[in-house]
Order: sequence, then structure tokens, then C-alpha cells
Amino acid sequence: MLAVLTADQQGSRSGPDLVPATLGQLARLPQLRGFERTAGDEFQGVLDDPAALAAALEMLLRAGAWNIGVGFGAVDLPLPPSTRAGSGAAFVHAREAVTAAKSSPWHLRVVDGTGAGPARALETTLWLWAAVLARRTARGWEVADLVDAQGLSYEEAGRRLGITQSAVSQRAQPAGIVEGRRARELVTYLAGQLIDPTGATP
Repeated sequence: MLAVLTADQQGSRSGPDLVPATLGQLARLPQLRGFERTAGDEFQGVLDDPAALAAALEMLLRAGAWNIGVGFGAVDLPLPPSTRAGSGAAFVHAREAVTAAKSSPWHLRVVDGTGAGPARALETTLWLWAAVLARRTARGWEVADLVDAQGLSYEEAGRRLGITQSAVSQRAQPAGIVEGRRARELVTYLAGQLIDPTGATP
């Protein structure tokens, strides 16, 4: 099974087109088939790396501007070079998920056709992770980007930001940096229970 991630921009008719910039950010992640625009305000990609899926989801949740659907399942082989041309259960599930996401907690759904097991656990974990990320302020994200993403110590982050180590700690706690890191690890683990590149055939 593979993962197909589909994202649909919220309120695209009344705001700027966020797809090009988001595709540029996602391009840094490993992808089996690259993220590409599939409709006016929607894009889609195929992933076989659980860590890359977690990173993509964190990026989209941070933006708070997307309806996000993740579909797990088989894909029709050979997988075409373009994501738009792909077919199979994973694509069908992703379409179902992104449609349901519009009226779901945190605008995110996970579908694998069973509604139970690892897929349900992954969806629940993602909702809880989204709640942690949503409470971060701009200052909290500054610390998270240095400590969590770049691996700096609180002391090093303080020097980079021009604040004390204690001030970094005071920002880190309400930002939920430790909780966010654990959530990312759990999302990666659960996605790994659902992704099996060797079993991609229908």
C-alpha cells in the first residue's frame, strides 16, 4: 500500500493562490510521485516514506489553510510519471478523505477503506498533533524551527534569537515542542504500519 496526499485550499476564491509556494516547500521531501496541481486550488502527491508523509502533514497543518486528505491503498501499476494520471484504491481513498476533511476536525481525514486499526489511530493522532501545533505563536515557531527542526540546544537557539536560554525555555513549553516531536514520531510509526511499497499492486 502507498499513501496519496491530497490538499484543497480553504477559501481559495477570496484569497491568494497558495498552491505554487506550497509545492515549492514540499518539493524538498522524498516523493514517489511529485506533488502537483490537480485542480485550480488542489494538489496531490504519492508517498512511500512515512517520515516524508509526517513532514508534509506538519507543513500543511502549520499553514492552517488546507483541507487535507490522506488515502492509503494499492495503486494501479505501472505508476505513471505524473501524479494526475495515477489510479487505484489509494487515489480513491484520498479523494474521499479530502472531501470529508472539509467538515472534519482540523480539516483532516485519513481513509484506507476500513475505518479502523492503524488508519483510525493515525487520524486521531493527527487531530491531537494539530491541536498542539495550532496553539503555537510566531515566537513559539521561531524556537521550534531552531530547536526541533535544526537540532539546536536552548542555549544555541537563545544566541541565534538574541534572548536568554531561560526565555527560550519559556517559549518552548507553551509551544509544545516536546509533545509535537513525540506526535511526529507516532505519526511516522503509524504511517509505517500502513505503507508497504512492495504491496502496491492491486
